[in-house]
Amino acid sequence: MPTAEMTRPELVCPAGTPAGLRTAVDAGADAVYCGLQGPTNARNFPGLNFTPGELADAVRYAHGHGAKVLLAVNSFPPAGRMTPWTDAIDAGVRARVDAIIVADIGVACYARDTYPDQRLHLSVQAGAASPEAIRYFCRAFAIRRVVLPRLLTVAEIKAVHDEIPCEIEAFVFGNIGMMVEGRCALSSYATGRSTNMDGVCSPASHVRYSEDAGGALLTRLGDFAIDCFACGQKAGYPVICKGRYRAADTAPAYAFEEPVSLNLTRLLPDLMRAGVTALKIEGRQRSRAYVKAVVSAFRDAVDTFLAGREADLADLIALTEGGRQTEGAFASKTWR
Repeated sequence: MPTAEMTRPELVCPAGTPAGLRTAVDAGADAVYCGLQGPTNARNFPGLNFTPGELADAVRYAHGHGAKVLLAVNSFPPAGRMTPWTDAIDAGVRARVDAIIVADIGVACYARDTYPDQRLHLSVQAGAASPEAIRYFCRAFAIRRVVLPRLLTVAEIKAVHDEIPCEIEAFVFGNIGMMVEGRCALSSYATGRSTNMDGVCSPASHVRYSEDAGGALLTRLGDFAIDCFACGQKAGYPVICKGRYRAADTAPAYAFEEPVSLNLTRLLPDLMRAGVTALKIEGRQRSRAYVKAVVSAFRDAVDTFLAGREADLADLIALTEGGRQTEGAFASKTWR
């Protein structure tokens, strides 16, 4: 396989905690993305994220090991509550993060005007998938990189790359949602809170588990039953878009999508040829063992492909959701 057409991409890896960040860096991450505690990032779960002091320490650790830190400030402030988001931008700059990932235009405007030298990336939460939208963000806010939604084929990514003035970051492993990111409100119908504005889909405070007389496990989100698992069957976290529902007299079935994980191992050379600058692994809420296994595997895969050899990541199937994987829309628009 010729390597002249491929550029070495940055491997961007998740860190939900300071320990997770060190794990990702030690496993070979070129860059690690993380968030501050509170609603300013799209993984606002208890026990996750960083204090400003922990962020500063994490940046020092990453930089000392040749890695970058990207701070996600990528949720949308409600009217009259801008201060937590501007504080997060301030904290990121003080910590000397390498880039801040933004989605809301007000947050982007504050960062651009207050810290014109700070590198900004456009979050997938912004839902910018067309050259026209991306060029607008680049022109208005000096965006240096866009994280593309997981709804484009590799050919479409190449076409976008050829028409925009910034770098492209693409997801390669982890969760795959049913909608353009930043435009899903399903959780808010059940709990009153959403990823977009509160930084959390299916908040833990609204999750309930109970067993029936036969030992089956029922999972609920707010007042809604999401799924039921037989005794001994592995239960997933209750997320509306991946729940099973009964309609009329039919058997329970997945109404939106079945639990499955994105895995673009086979498409890595194509993504590199398409001009993708950074390959992103999803999973800030995952364990350190997961981070170590996935980051190490993708570090080896990228280096192997660049060396002109074939890489094999078949063992990652054990880390996928539901034990299933897909290339999603990246390979075909017919995947649904």
